[in-house]
Amino acid sequence: MRTKPELTSAIRTGRRAVLLVNAHSRRGRRLYPEVLRRVEAAGFELLGRFPIEDPRQLRSSLESATELGPDLLVVGGGDGTIGAAARHLAHRDVALGLLPLGTTNNFARTLGIPLDLDAAVAILTGGKVIDVDLGLAGDMPFANHVGIGLSAAIFATAPPRLKKVIGRLAYPATALALLTRHRAMRVTVRTDGRSHDYVTHQLYVANGGFHAGRPITADADADDRLLVAYPVGDANRARLLRETARNAATGHRRSHGEDPFLATDEILVETDRPVPVEVDGEPRGYTPLRIGLAANALRVMAATDTVDR
Repeated sequence: MRTKPELTSAIRTGRRAVLLVNAHSRRGRRLYPEVLRRVEAAGFELLGRFPIEDPRQLRSSLESATELGPDLLVVGGGDGTIGAAARHLAHRDVALGLLPLGTTNNFARTLGIPLDLDAAVAILTGGKVIDVDLGLAGDMPFANHVGIGLSAAIFATAPPRLKKVIGRLAYPATALALLTRHRAMRVTVRTDGRSHDYVTHQLYVANGGFHAGRPITADADADDRLLVAYPVGDANRARLLRETARNAATGHRRSHGEDPFLATDEILVETDRPVPVEVDGEPRGYTPLRIGLAANALRVMAATDTVDR
C-alpha cells in the first residue's frame, strides 16, 4: 500500500483514472457527456468509462473498474452510488474522486467537495489524498448514515421521477405520505456500557457530517473516529416533523455533545419488533443491528487544505 503522498503524486503526474457515472442519478444522464469531456480535458488518461444505465450493473462495473488498475476512481452520482463505491474501495490502494451529481450529496458536502462540476474536477487534479472513516452496519461499510424506521420506508418508496423533478424535497414529500400510517418503535441503543431508550419513528446513526443536504452538527465529520446516533422526535407525529425542521435549521449551530446526540464508536440498536434499516439510502434488512467504525478505511481526493487526522 502506497503512502498518501505517494498516491497523491501518482494521481497528479500519471493521471491514470477510471470514470464511473450513474446515469440514473438526478443529473447523471444529462451531464455524462460533459463530465467525460471535462475529465479528459483535465488531462486524465481514462483506462475505462462506465456510464451506469441499470443500477444492477453497479457492483460488477465497480469490480471491472478496479481491475483496470487505476490510481483514481472518479465516481459521478448521488450518495447511493458514491456509498457503493466507498464500500468497494475500502482498504484499497485506490483513491475515490467525487463528482456530486445526486439529490443531497451528503458525503461530498462532508468532505468539502464543491457541488460545481468544474470546481469538483479541480479537486481531482490539484487536491490531495486523505483517508476517512467508514461506518460498519454489521459487516457492511457505509459512508454516510444508517436510518432505522421511517427513513427506510421513505427510501424504499420515494419515486425516482419525483427525485429528478424536485430534488431533495422528494424525501419529505414521501415522508408526509407515509407518516400517517407509520407506527412508532421502542428503541434501545447500547453503547459504552450504558443503555439509552427512546420511543420514536426514526433513529439515525451518522458517520458523516451531513444529512438531507444539511449539517447534522457543527462538529460531526467522517474523520473523527465517531458515530453520531440520534432519534428524531418521539412517538408524536407532529413533533417528528418539528424536530426534522429544527435539525435542518439549526444543525450548523449544534454540537454532538448535546442531547439527543450520542457520539461514540460502536452501538447496538435493538427494537421492540424487527424494524427496517436503510444504509446510505439503500434498504438493508432489519434490526437488531450492531454499528461500528472502520477507521481511515477509505482514501479520497480532497482539497489541499483539508484536515487529515
